Amino acid sequence: MNPKITFGMIVLNGEPFVRYNLRSLYPFAHQIIVVEGACPAARNIATPDGHSRDTTIETLRRFEAEEDPDDKLIIVTAEDDGHPNGFWPGEKDEMSQAYAKRTTGNYLWQVDSDEFYKHEDIITIIGLMNAGIGAISVPQITFWGSLDYLANGFFLIRGFTEVWRVFQWAPGYRYAGHRPPTVVDENGSDLRNGRHMLARDTRKLGICMLHYSLLFPKQVQEKSDYYAHIEWSDYKRMQKWADQSFRTIRRPFRVHNVYEHPSWLEKYSGGHPTAIYEMMNDISERRIVVDIRDMKDVEILLNTQWYSVSAWVLKKTVFLYSLWSQWSHRISLVIHNPKRVMCAIAQRYDSIVHKLSNRASK
Repeated sequence: MNPKITFGMIVLNGEPFVRYNLRSLYPFAHQIIVVEGACPAARNIATPDGHSRDTTIETLRRFEAEEDPDDKLIIVTAEDDGHPNGFWPGEKDEMSQAYAKRTTGNYLWQVDSDEFYKHEDIITIIGLMNAGIGAISVPQITFWGSLDYLANGFFLIRGFTEVWRVFQWAPGYRYAGHRPPTVVDENGSDLRNGRHMLARDTRKLGICMLHYSLLFPKQVQEKSDYYAHIEWSDYKRMQKWADQSFRTIRRPFRVHNVYEHPSWLEKYSGGHPTAIYEMMNDISERRIVVDIRDMKDVEILLNTQWYSVSAWVLKKTVFLYSLWSQWSHRISLVIHNPKRVMCAIAQRYDSIVHKLSNRASK
């Protein structure tokens, strides 16, 4: 029996992705709750009354009227939740809580307007839901300027490894926070501490979230302005990053927008969800108008030997650092808690002996 999935999305200036994302999710959805609008840090990229400056609202209303025969879509704005000036308070927590409190499914799946999944991956995740997994994290691929290129780097490999997206849901459950996404049950227990799957486990199943967050110049400009104004972190130089590392590539090892960490570009050879191909076809046919980045400079850069070698060295550095971290942690355990380590070794030894004994007796 398939679970009832509520997809929760917060969006501001979500064009051109919104309609294609809704179409992609619709066959699997019990509900799709889209919370539209701006929080205070996004004031510069919103209308004076706190809404999208592009046609996001109109697209949502058109989808509701023309492509929602089962009444799955619910559109929520700040005015609907009692904020008459149109702006959501706080920094996205309140927006995520707005879709969470309207959830009637038994699973809540958070999705951004510019992140997509292949249909076969959604089906695999539904299988995990049917197995009773309470929280699911997924790995991600971040696309940069084109469907053919991705950004990779220290932050994406080591710092942002767990992208929590799927949570069980029931009466009394609560969305506790957006960074990172956190759902607690009726007793206040974090679902991530229960039966969960980490990104390394979903990766083994071939599941990946495809994040088109740095695809278009419009996105990069708006994200840069927003993050330059958030209070919880210092990204005041985001516009400078956009000028030097996206519009041009004067800093080719700072291409990801978490710019304090080294990052680089790689060629992508995998596929994309059908909805993304449909979106790009509509753009190429001028059915929708979107500014596209010219990628000739990237093609030249990736064809130079010095960049390929440098990116390879950086990637291996991350791998070696990971190994060092693992072994230094194990050595630290031996030094500071030798009794616990010896007990673990003894238990492992007993387990191996038990298995060998069982085989010998057969």
